[in-house]
Amino acid sequence: MIVVLLPAFNEEESLPLLMPKLKSTLEAMKEDFRILVCNDGSSDRTQEMLRDYSANMPLEIIRHKINRGLGESARDLFERASEITDPSDVIIRLDCDDTHDPKYIPAIVKKAREGFDVVIASRFEPGGGQMGVNSYRAFISRCANLFMKVFFPIRGLKEYSCGFRGYRAEKITEAIEFYGNNFIQLKGLGFTGTLEKLVKLKLIGAKFGEIPFILRYDQKQSASKMVSSITTLGYITMTLMYHWPLGGWRTSIKKEHKDWRASSDQPL
Repeated sequence: MIVVLLPAFNEEESLPLLMPKLKSTLEAMKEDFRILVCNDGSSDRTQEMLRDYSANMPLEIIRHKINRGLGESARDLFERASEITDPSDVIIRLDCDDTHDPKYIPAIVKKAREGFDVVIASRFEPGGGQMGVNSYRAFISRCANLFMKVFFPIRGLKEYSCGFRGYRAEKITEAIEFYGNNFIQLKGLGFTGTLEKLVKLKLIGAKFGEIPFILRYDQKQSASKMVSSITTLGYITMTLMYHWPLGGWRTSIKKEHKDWRASSDQPL
């Protein structure tokens, strides 16, 4: 089964563009699928539209009555996905604003089933790129990815900030069982959780891969939800937590995970 996760906040303009493409792509793959949407306190017609879509596709809505942010939405989506998936299933997470084209989902699923725990849709793989991004934003994005690559090196990864990803359900279930509510720990710091999930999965031995992807920012319908100053603070906070001498995440999580696997009789 393929389980698609969609965090949504005021996406009434984007949903009519994204949902038909998503439904068509998933049906063409000829396997069971389910769509989980977290409506994070939308004040427009997002909830009403999602109810309408659920009448003709397997769509489940998690609703936050107030806006809690991307971190808490992602936490709820991944926890729910871990409850309904089998180990061989693939979890796909993409944005709701129509900048992530569902046509890349089959390639992500294929690579995940080749043995990669995390598969990133990457602008920086040969054949990848972005459209509709001005030069200033492109420069900032490159700098952010360079920062992440330097401080959080992950073999096989060029793209750190794109949220369009596939995950082997077995690894997500392991991460949630091990980390508990701390799988996405920096929930209040903007988009930091997008990076945090990668780092937390790396520390428990995940294998990473990428597929080329073109970000269609020219198709974005809704306003940007990112507050750059908060996300930047999150990246700095996470860098300190990861590299802090004598007890940072690098050493403490690896040791705790090794002990956890030994105590639960799971193979290393």
